[in-house]
Amino acid sequence: MDQVCERELDASVTQLAALMVIAKREGCQQKDLAAALQLNKSAVTGLVSRMEKNGLLLRAVPKDDARAVVLSVTPGGLEKINSLKPLIGLLNEQFQQEFSEEELQTILRFLNFIMARF
Repeated sequence: MDQVCERELDASVTQLAALMVIAKREGCQQKDLAAALQLNKSAVTGLVSRMEKNGLLLRAVPKDDARAVVLSVTPGGLEKINSLKPLIGLLNEQFQQEFSEEELQTILRFLNFIMARF
């Protein structure tokens, strides 16, 4: 999946997930992004730095809390999100052709179990 996203959208799955989280929670703090993606501080700092350098998001320090870093998606980041939607649709279509609804539910249950435990 990461290779497809890199090839088609010139962004990693993690970057695209981060964009979707930030777009959904505009102005979220960097620590909230770390929690949503289950990344440690240094990993999310590097991710945010790369994304800012690539013009996908902006970092700002709010006036009321100089320790916080809030994030917002740039127009370029929104473009990536919009380009991702058809790709997700295509992948979902491929999964649905290969697996029954019952099998997909089992796969989802398994993946959610893995995420919750590890």
